[in-house]
Amino acid sequence: MLQFFDQWLNHAAVAVIYRQGYNGTELFFIQRAKKEGDPWSGDMAFPGGRQQQEDANLQHTAIRETWEETGLDLFKQGRYRTQLGRQITRSHHNNTPMIITPFLFQWQGKDNWSLNHEADDAVWIPLEFFNERQQRESLVWKQGKLSLKLPCYHYEDKTVWGLTLRMVDNIRLKHELFN
Repeated sequence: MLQFFDQWLNHAAVAVIYRQGYNGTELFFIQRAKKEGDPWSGDMAFPGGRQQQEDANLQHTAIRETWEETGLDLFKQGRYRTQLGRQITRSHHNNTPMIITPFLFQWQGKDNWSLNHEADDAVWIPLEFFNERQQRESLVWKQGKLSLKLPCYHYEDKTVWGLTLRMVDNIRLKHELFN
């Protein structure tokens, strides 16, 4: 059904990057830069962004955006694994529906990222952290008069919630993806 609307919707892609670290499988997150007027300001996310006309495909979008935001070169030091389940959200530019496609990459490089103006921080979080039910908490999200209690994880001083948490939930129990 979503394919029918693809041509009329905005598209974006993210790179879900993992590595085998000291704490087992770890996922790479960025903390979005804090900007007034940005509804996702300061949120934890996977690197990525909107598809541009020069992108050959959405996988290329994820690779290009990761390079721009973090300096991590997935062409040279990432091993493409698979496309993950697409997510529908809204574009913060014009509030219209947008489809986000996550792509899974195994990181085979060093920890030498260089963040651009779109990200304030980056961190590797052990996948096992998200499998520990006692780590799951909630936050109150407010939009005007609307107030919702939503699930989240607090890792150190970072909060993973919303669309990024939906993506994590889709992969956290699929250990076969990381072999």
